Amino acid sequence: MLSDAGHEIVGRAVDADDLRLKVRSYTPDIAIVDVRMPPGNLDDGLVAAVEIRRLHPTVTVLVLSQHLEPTYLLELVGDDAAGVGYLLKDRVRDVAEFVDAVERVAAGGTAFDPDVVKALVAGHRRSVLDDLTGREREVLSLIAEGRSNRAIGKQLYLSPRAVERDVQAIFKKLGLSDTEDDNRRVLAVLVLLGH
Repeated sequence: MLSDAGHEIVGRAVDADDLRLKVRSYTPDIAIVDVRMPPGNLDDGLVAAVEIRRLHPTVTVLVLSQHLEPTYLLELVGDDAAGVGYLLKDRVRDVAEFVDAVERVAAGGTAFDPDVVKALVAGHRRSVLDDLTGREREVLSLIAEGRSNRAIGKQLYLSPRAVERDVQAIFKKLGLSDTEDDNRRVLAVLVLLGH
């Protein structure tokens, strides 16, 4: 399906070690990784994905998981959510949504499964997130999924201006000032993820 969408597949890995080798050899734009890969079929893929992020910072990573495992997401993200995605495998069935997620992550954005985001938001302790309104939380959750302001407005039936006001309010409430060096959307996602 990725080839049909115009993307070049440079390799397919049979196990976590093969994945590491192919990433080292080809330096792809993105590595799409199953959490449970051979040889152990436990978290070998996740361990490889975390290593790829650390050793190959130009390679973005999209992890696919069978089950909702927020701790895996937190380990994968580390201190930087840019170029990271974490989707439940059920999302792959919607080809357009999956291809969109791959393209967002490969471009340095994010794509977090809505169910994972909901679990993280529901399970957070008292934090600055408590100062956000319900709609601001919805907007932040959609930012975490990697959605643009236009896509957020479309989904929530809001004008572009209303979405921008909510995004700016989120940045202000989270204490994220506008600088050339930081991507405030990514920093807001990190706050959401508990960093």
